[in-house]
Amino acid sequence: MSIDSLRRSARATVSGLPGGFWWLWLSTLVNRTGAFVLTFLSLYLTQELGHSAWFAGLVVALHGLGGVAGSPLGGFLTDRWGRRPTMVSMHLAAAGCALLLAFVTSAWGIATVVLLMGVAMQGVRPSINATIADLVPAHEVRRAYALNYWALNLGFAIAAIGGGAAIVLGYRTLFVVDAAATALCALIVFLRLPETRPEAKVDAATGEAVAEQKVGILTVLRDAPFRTLVLLNLLVCLVFTAPWIGLPLTMAGEGLAPSAYGVVIAVNGVVIVAFQLLVNKVTDKRSPAMLLTVSSLLFALGTGATALAGSSVAFAATVVVWTIGEMVHVPTNAAATARLAPEHARGRYQGVMGMSWAVAGFVAPIAAGSIVDGPGPDVLWIACAVIGAVAAVGYQTRLRSALADADAEANGKGKGKGDIVTESVPSQSVPSESAPNAGNPAPEKVS
Repeated sequence: MSIDSLRRSARATVSGLPGGFWWLWLSTLVNRTGAFVLTFLSLYLTQELGHSAWFAGLVVALHGLGGVAGSPLGGFLTDRWGRRPTMVSMHLAAAGCALLLAFVTSAWGIATVVLLMGVAMQGVRPSINATIADLVPAHEVRRAYALNYWALNLGFAIAAIGGGAAIVLGYRTLFVVDAAATALCALIVFLRLPETRPEAKVDAATGEAVAEQKVGILTVLRDAPFRTLVLLNLLVCLVFTAPWIGLPLTMAGEGLAPSAYGVVIAVNGVVIVAFQLLVNKVTDKRSPAMLLTVSSLLFALGTGATALAGSSVAFAATVVVWTIGEMVHVPTNAAATARLAPEHARGRYQGVMGMSWAVAGFVAPIAAGSIVDGPGPDVLWIACAVIGAVAAVGYQTRLRSALADADAEANGKGKGKGDIVTESVPSQSVPSESAPNAGNPAPEKVS
């Protein structure tokens, strides 16, 4: 492939999206570029404050537990309060927590702050995903989610490298920088991102607002196709989260140094940053059910093969396999959620979906550690392979028809579920730069 063709492919991948999306993309990049807390939290707790590895693991799990509450809360606020105020408030809350961690040293204080940070960081995601679905035409929404995920991982890679180099300044300095970056992210959203919450529908004959069906968490969970999507995503999330705990323990059991794990797991970020746009190009216009099935099988293959690895190169190869699965799965799953959600309940649907990531972030670290210490790492990787395969079967047998119907509905309408909409406050309209494609047919690194 020539340089010119690569340039044209890259231009096609990033072109045609509304201006509002790119402000959101920039806010994601800024936020993740300064995301030092979770990357270095376990080292800070053990090396700087002298806490045990067990306590460090517990604190990380508390972050996931906070996300279990934060995700539905963020979804509720996104639909009821608005996308932009939810994003701004949750980003500012996360910034405040990061700043507190620079000064709080007691075990209970740290645990409480990290729990609240989990609420805030997971609480912002439904508003981000709902905004993308609001802004971007439905036939482009999966590409938009993929680009936003690429920004997240690009920022994560910069944070990991920059934070490692800047660690000489001290952990507390990094936490202050994290707080500043998150506050800057909130400022970008406040100043540049339009509110996109859909207006209440109006009866053309009477001119009166049409009452929308009230949607709560139980209502969302009664949506059978979406409930299945959430449960299958939970299985995939468990498989995706397991290597972040089980892989370093497995490599240590093989006699490899901790530095070797650092190099191997860095492959994940490098592959995503280098190839996410290419993967998005290859998978564009493919069946959502097929993509979710393939990604589940890649997770199963990559994690299952870890049981056979014995060298750094072999472990790195397994990471490449499940990372490709990650690049396919995350934007496709977010787009499928947007397609299945009613316009007025996008936040709640994204919030419930976010709970599956948060539950996995809490359960998988504990389960993976227990299995490695008990039956052994091979059992962990075989279990991951089985769970991934079960998820793949589920996507094909339980969701293929529902996702195909939702995809066809979105792509077949002149103004479908993913089309650009205006907010419910009449005095504030979406700027015209956010809606260049209006009227055209129109979808999380775990942290």
